[in-house]
Amino acid sequence: MKKVAYINQKIDSFDSKIYVPGDKSLSIRWILMASQAVGTSIAYNLLRSEDVFSALNTIKKLGIDFKINKKNCKIYGKGLNGFRFKNNTIINAGNSGTLARLIFGLLINSKNQIILKGDKSLSKRDFSRVISPMQMFGQNIRSNNQKLPIRIKGTNYPRPISYNETKGSAQIKSCILLAAMKTPGKTKIKSIPSRDHTEKLFKYLKLPIKTYKEKKLDIISYKGVKNYKGFNYVVPGDISSSSFFIVLTLLSKNSKIIIRNVNVNKSRTGIIDILKIMKAKISLKNKKNYNGEYVADIFVKSSKILKPINCPVEMNSRSIDEFLLIFLVCASAKGVSKFNKIGELRNKETDRLKFANTFLNKIGIKTEVTRDSFKIYGNPNLKLNKTYKIKNFDKDHRACMLSFIAALTLGGKWVINDIDSINTSFPNFISLLKNLGAKIN
Repeated sequence: MKKVAYINQKIDSFDSKIYVPGDKSLSIRWILMASQAVGTSIAYNLLRSEDVFSALNTIKKLGIDFKINKKNCKIYGKGLNGFRFKNNTIINAGNSGTLARLIFGLLINSKNQIILKGDKSLSKRDFSRVISPMQMFGQNIRSNNQKLPIRIKGTNYPRPISYNETKGSAQIKSCILLAAMKTPGKTKIKSIPSRDHTEKLFKYLKLPIKTYKEKKLDIISYKGVKNYKGFNYVVPGDISSSSFFIVLTLLSKNSKIIIRNVNVNKSRTGIIDILKIMKAKISLKNKKNYNGEYVADIFVKSSKILKPINCPVEMNSRSIDEFLLIFLVCASAKGVSKFNKIGELRNKETDRLKFANTFLNKIGIKTEVTRDSFKIYGNPNLKLNKTYKIKNFDKDHRACMLSFIAALTLGGKWVINDIDSINTSFPNFISLLKNLGAKIN
């Protein structure tokens, strides 16, 4: 794939049915959980992306074998104590914040020092959010100002903890739960609601996890240590990947799309609820429960009139990875859209709030931005006819793919750099666009 893409015209009307690749969050979690199982685990529809291969290479470095082909991926787990900890083993998480943060939990009992690294973008991100609870468990951590590279050494006697999670971060919860699997006693988490894939996977495996609500908090407890057998899993389609095609359809003329077999876990479908409030034509059909995760087909039609939104803050964690797309829709709505308490966007692969502000200003949309709030003055009559160059976004895959959707729906001539960044999460993104009729050089 070339590192630069050129788009000079909007996409024509389309009426299609598509499948998107397997969910990235579930793919990575399956790999980590399968590595701790006793025996063989098999996954179907596992996402084939750079982040997922980083996870597979990580467990390989720790002594767990796997085989992957076109049909499935097999992991040969050796139980909770099955990792082989060679001194100064280097783990490279690449661009994956999910992998880098969750692996701390599985290294809670490492006998030797493990060195965790990442790419240039990941190395800029703060890891204090997982360092703090892991040190409470007894993990020894040496970091570069709480950034990568980080040196990690486990403990022979991990101790259960009680932890108040205040960021609404599924990565923090998951990291703690993975450490709790290897820790005798009961670990307890009080958490602002966020993605619950790990909790659902624990329940599917019949592990001793308990969850309930207390006021507006999620209360989670886990009693370690319990081995579990290898398991089979079919990874549903990724809602984050689907979102690009949802917005492409909404902002294109006379178009329809059906996206088949997508994970519609309530903790991930904030974008659908937000867009519905904005009067977008979206519906879910054929909804079913699969191993605790809900899967459905997403039906979308072009929407001529879109309303602005004063986004409820409780939707933030449910749509954190889709906000760039939501902002683009707001740019085409009539009126002022408002978002508050979204400072977490500044802690992604790039500062996505800063990127969004610059991006929308570049295409002629007025905005107001603070450290954790955003106002967008939409223009439903927006028509672009200039040349727009997109670069310097720290190879953030979502920023890159957003640019494709803007180019194909708003017009103008676009030069999009670093398109290889898409490989971290959605390698066939461009080919799917071309199948719908997009002209991309």
